[in-house]
This record gives sequence, structure tokens and C-alpha cells, in this order.
Amino acid sequence: MNQVRHHQESTELQYRLVNRAVALGWPDERVQVIDEDLGKSGAGTIERMGFKKLVAEIGLGNAGLVISLDASSLARNNRDWHQLLDLCSLFGVIIADGERLYDPCAYHDRLLLGLSGIMSEAELHQIRQCLHQGERQKAARGELRLPVPA
Repeated sequence: MNQVRHHQESTELQYRLVNRAVALGWPDERVQVIDEDLGKSGAGTIERMGFKKLVAEIGLGNAGLVISLDASSLARNNRDWHQLLDLCSLFGVIIADGERLYDPCAYHDRLLLGLSGIMSEAELHQIRQCLHQGERQKAARGELRLPVPA
């Protein structure tokens, strides 16, 4: 039950980022929330319509700021992350997380964003390794339950 409460709080924190955008100077009516991907893995874009919409809005010149609690959670693979950084750089879009603003055109900001993306992808790899190790341990004990193939 505590986990459910935590996830609801995380969602609320994400929606409150609208206030941060307004505090940074964006008019309330220009702030668009893209929340289609809440609860989905950032490992790929196949099922992430929100990410695709974000990329499209940036490419159309409709965005000036991309804000997320943790910028690197927008994409957890380097291909998607660098596509986002390249588009933001090309169209002059600022990226913000819970702590600061990043200008992907500025060398040091781009370096930090790139490193953040690398660490995010590495973290995803580590999580997967832990999950697979747990599955192997359950299998070794004869406790792994898998669905019957259809």
C-alpha cells in the first residue's frame, strides 16, 4: 500500500511541474502537459505515444521548454535521448529537471545531459540484470512460475 501512495505522489509532483514552467516565465495557456507515457518504461518509443508527440511538437517549433522531474527519464536509451537533445538544440528548446535548466546548445549543459543519458541507460541495464538474476535464483529453487505458451 505504501508503494501505491508513493507512486501517486510522484504523479502529483510531475503535474506540479506546470507551476515551475509558469514560474520560469511560460504563460499558463502555453504550458502543455504530455502525460500519455506516465507509468511506461522509457526504454524505447514503440509504445510511448507521449514521447513521439513531444518530439513532433519540438520539430514543429511549438515548444520552448521541456520539463521533467528527472530529464533523463524522458528516454532511457541513448538513441532516443540524443534525438531529443539534437531536436532541442536545433529548435532552441531548453530542458529542465527538478533542479536546473539546461541549454542543449551550450557545451557544458550538453555534456551534462549526455552523461545523464548514459547513466540513465546504464541504470536501466542494472535494473534488468537484477531482475534476471532474481529469475535465475527462483528457477534454481524451482519457484519460477511462467505462463503456458499459447
